[in-house]
Amino acid sequence: MALVLLDKTDGVATITLNRPEAMNALSRALRAELSAACQDVSSDNDIHALIVTGAGERAFTAGLDLKELGESGLGPANDRDASTNPVFALTEMPIPVIGAINGVAITGGFELALACDIRIASTNARFADTHARVGITPGWGLSQKLPRFIGLSRACELSFTGQFLDAQTARDWGLVNHVYQPDELMPAALALARDMTTIDRDFLKVYKNLIMTGFDRNLAEGMAYENEISVPYNAKVSMDEVEKRRLAIIERGRKLKG
Repeated sequence: MALVLLDKTDGVATITLNRPEAMNALSRALRAELSAACQDVSSDNDIHALIVTGAGERAFTAGLDLKELGESGLGPANDRDASTNPVFALTEMPIPVIGAINGVAITGGFELALACDIRIASTNARFADTHARVGITPGWGLSQKLPRFIGLSRACELSFTGQFLDAQTARDWGLVNHVYQPDELMPAALALARDMTTIDRDFLKVYKNLIMTGFDRNLAEGMAYENEISVPYNAKVSMDEVEKRRLAIIERGRKLKG
């Protein structure tokens, strides 16, 4: 049985973590298949957006397979290679990544959710950072990303207690954008991704890089980077193309309104 399912339809790729009997835990074999799927998507010029979700309704992923770690040691918790580190595999994706969080996202699974550019969740979703309770420090970015996403005090509360964060509170705190009933989650994710297929893929890649690179810098450095990218890029833009796209925006607005 494939541990990672990959579907490509109409410009959208969907990766499903497929170990529902083990809460979609990130075993060595699953991480290898996830890396291969990400490489496949990244190199496919017909794909504009990627959705990542878990099989079943119980878990997005429970994180690293602790039984496997007990046998192999903690090396995977600090792995920096995208071929075995699923967080790196997602953060290196040049196109938008939508996390459709269908169930619990625990510790390494929480880190995988944070690696998605956009997160939406079902009412079954819950998030927990149990690093402190397990006695392992984060190695995939949670300690740095979570305070930036939800604020320092809230991040400390979650990380110092290991308490679960429910989907509605996650939305209120800005961790996820929307919450849906379980049967509505994937249709909503697909609708969002399909909307992105109407944008030029190369532009999506440029814009994503601009946002993500700037986010890692302070405001002044980010503004300077935007100017560094924007000036030469916009100098090559055809005004005829701009006018065509302006008219397309007007038409799209009419359709959405009607």
